[in-house]
Amino acid sequence: MTSLTTSPPLARALAERNFDSLTPVQTAVLANDAAGRDLLVSAQTGSGKTVAYGLAISAELLGDAERFERAGAPLALIVAPTRELALQVHRELAWLYQYADARVVSCVGGMDPRREQRELAAGAHIVVGTPGRLCDHLRRNRLDISELKAVVLDEADEMLDLGFREDMEFILETTPETRRTLLFSATLPRVIIALAKEYQQEAFRIEVGGDEGGHADIDYRAIRIAPGDVDHAVVNTLRFFESPSALVFCNTREAVRHLQATLSERGFSVVALSGELTQNERTHALQALRDGRARVCVATDVAARGIDLPNLDLVIHADIPNDPEVMQHRSGRTGRAGRKGVSVLLVPPARKRRAEVLLNLAGIDAIWGTAPQADEIRKLDQERMLKDALFAEETTPEDLMLAQALLAERSAEDIAAALARLYRSRLPSPEDIIDPGEHRSRGREDRGRESDSRAPRGDDRNAGPRSKSKKPSARHVMGENSVWFRASIGSRKNAEARWLLPMICRRGGIDKTDIGAIRVMDTTTEFEISARAADKFVGNLRRPDKEDNIRIEPLPEGPQGEPAAEKRPPAREREERAPRPHGKPWQDKPREAKPWDKPREDKPHDEKPRDEKSRDEKSWGNKPPGGKSRDSKPYEDKPRSEKAPGFDKERRYDKKRPFREKPAYAAKPKHAGAAKPAFGKKKKKKFRD
Repeated sequence: MTSLTTSPPLARALAERNFDSLTPVQTAVLANDAAGRDLLVSAQTGSGKTVAYGLAISAELLGDAERFERAGAPLALIVAPTRELALQVHRELAWLYQYADARVVSCVGGMDPRREQRELAAGAHIVVGTPGRLCDHLRRNRLDISELKAVVLDEADEMLDLGFREDMEFILETTPETRRTLLFSATLPRVIIALAKEYQQEAFRIEVGGDEGGHADIDYRAIRIAPGDVDHAVVNTLRFFESPSALVFCNTREAVRHLQATLSERGFSVVALSGELTQNERTHALQALRDGRARVCVATDVAARGIDLPNLDLVIHADIPNDPEVMQHRSGRTGRAGRKGVSVLLVPPARKRRAEVLLNLAGIDAIWGTAPQADEIRKLDQERMLKDALFAEETTPEDLMLAQALLAERSAEDIAAALARLYRSRLPSPEDIIDPGEHRSRGREDRGRESDSRAPRGDDRNAGPRSKSKKPSARHVMGENSVWFRASIGSRKNAEARWLLPMICRRGGIDKTDIGAIRVMDTTTEFEISARAADKFVGNLRRPDKEDNIRIEPLPEGPQGEPAAEKRPPAREREERAPRPHGKPWQDKPREAKPWDKPREDKPHDEKPRDEKSRDEKSWGNKPPGGKSRDSKPYEDKPRSEKAPGFDKERRYDKKRPFREKPAYAAKPKHAGAAKPAFGKKKKKKFRD
């Protein structure tokens, strides 16, 4: 190790971390051809790139000295795409340069910028940060880059995918031209090569692992699943491998929320990472994974960028990635620092061709197979139980006393059976997985039998309406002695039978074969338990958990969603009544005379027969004697010349018809004989003046 690095402080730090040999990328950047030159490095995620560029820039930072001088303006600038990756790089460089008295400062989003400003003002040798926060400090003149000697762009392809191209260009244009630029990326698309040509000078290109194949420490597997069996396949895959930490990838936030709820209901300790989480929630989720309080993390591609989880041995692609680069970034979360990892791709029948093309473009030779079955998982559980660390621990005197007391009361078989039940209760129950090949063949056979059982159309034309065959229920029918229970949750709280089933099994310690019908109502859910498992279910029924807070109680009166036949009230017999008449009830009998009714009196003009009326009375146009005709007008009673003077002058004067003569009263002033109002013309004129 000492022969590969000329800096004794760095060699000492590597020796303490048990670095017996360097990784291929670390060896490549320390070669003589790469010394002092700009580097364009392509290496898989988790191949030791942080230590690689930490060793590569040591010559520019330390020179011939073994320790740094007093901190002032930074000498190196490391740019990372995400906050988690930047903090990880900060930790790696801190222990690598600890014996060289290096001061490493981080500037990342989500942290207090004033504290970072104080640390930068106090001086730093190496600054690590995200593009947005570094650009903010540069624009505010808080970061002095006048003495900068090296700039490292870590995961440059991810920074471009996240939209940091302008920030990267601003940083590279602001830094001195005499700097040394190192660009590290898992993949080398055209935009990365173009960026290197523009901002690097005769860069030395290094490809370790390249795009020709997958990560050597990762076992790639492609699992064929039936449509709609993704959740069950994820559950069985997690149970089959039993990794200390696992990462499940989804393409959308909604898929992350759904899968997190499904795994949490089945008993997994799971957290979620998506873009809708705040920085504080994201920090708590990652801390739970590092502390071991959570074992499974469900995340999207963007949310999982740059995270480094300890003991991450399993990556599951619940949704197929969009391109080969995303596939490599996802799988690169495992198999880091020499550890072995497994990357599982779940492939429905409709996505098989796409998955084959994706694996071919990524250069990955995956092993195809089916999802783990429940019997395989139970067999592995038995083997793991026999090898559990509980049996390897040293026995204390208190343990011996308790063991002797148990043996005095119970037999060895009873104690062993109780231990087996206790061990299984801590593990989520495996799911029954359908082989996609058997699913397709079974569907074809069923369709064939259904078509054979149908009668020809000509035979049943006169047989009346066809009887529709009911779809078989998802749950099998229990016997008559089954017991019904009620759960305090219903459709108003989005209760569904598919996630209530594992909750019932977990709370009651029974298998799903002992559960019959599940009826989800508005506020409650009623379900059926077989008679042989009812006592066990009641005995193992635990109190409501803090997570679900669902209360379960027996139903002595039977299911309420569909009452029993003997409890239904008999149908009420209708009385035979006479047919109702068509007429209205008040028209059946004639109206009786009332005492207050007055006899009708004939009017005087009715005394004269109608036929004897005069001709003038029958005429509408002529005026009857002594009266006026309806068609007559008052001004037509007299000749035109006898009209009253000024009769035509009663109408208002119309300015549009000046030829008419004004009436006599129109010549008088409007306010004649009365006092003029206070708002007259003179008053207004005086007010305006």
